[in-house]
Amino acid sequence: MGKKEFIKETETGKVHEKQAILSDEGKEIIVRRIVVKLTKTTRNGDKELRLFTNLPKSTANALIMANIYRKRWSIETVFQKLEKHLNSEINTLGYPKAALFGFCMALVAFNIYAIVMAAIQASDPEKNIHDEISDDYVAEKIVSTDEGMNLILEPEDWTIFITANISEVGQILLYLSRNIDLKRFKKHKRSPKKETIPKNKFKGKPHDSTEKLLS
Repeated sequence: MGKKEFIKETETGKVHEKQAILSDEGKEIIVRRIVVKLTKTTRNGDKELRLFTNLPKSTANALIMANIYRKRWSIETVFQKLEKHLNSEINTLGYPKAALFGFCMALVAFNIYAIVMAAIQASDPEKNIHDEISDDYVAEKIVSTDEGMNLILEPEDWTIFITANISEVGQILLYLSRNIDLKRFKKHKRSPKKETIPKNKFKGKPHDSTEKLLS
């Protein structure tokens, strides 16, 4: 329904919009269909993002909707990392307040992680850190060294992070990040899946079923 209208090209991709009709239990609803033709495909190989909305253009134009939708994915990525790497969902926490406290602590840990990753990126701006560093390896390293650090370091050794201002903490993090051996945390990217060859007991002699031959 309606002609597709090109809105604008953004850093993410080209944004288009057209009117569409959705059917809900026999009722037809006129909505806006917004399509973002991505400059770079997603991790799943998607070349487009499509969303439907009944919000009027006066409330949110296509560019605003596309930007909000893109942020939604970054938020979902955060929650995925919280659950997978920072154990935000602890099964043994049966009481709601305990579960909420555990989740809040995971959020604090993620904020610290984000600051550390930003410092590493700033120390080596030519690399895309998020594409090269494995979150699994980072989380594993934190767990394995935390106990040792608590045994060796004294409480006063952490004072600098309490007394220093934002600029000073930033300089400390940049200094530390320049000394990280990133090769130890490098992702091992999967090679493209090989096409599966149907198994055939008649090796080297293609076999057709009787049903196929009769057909």
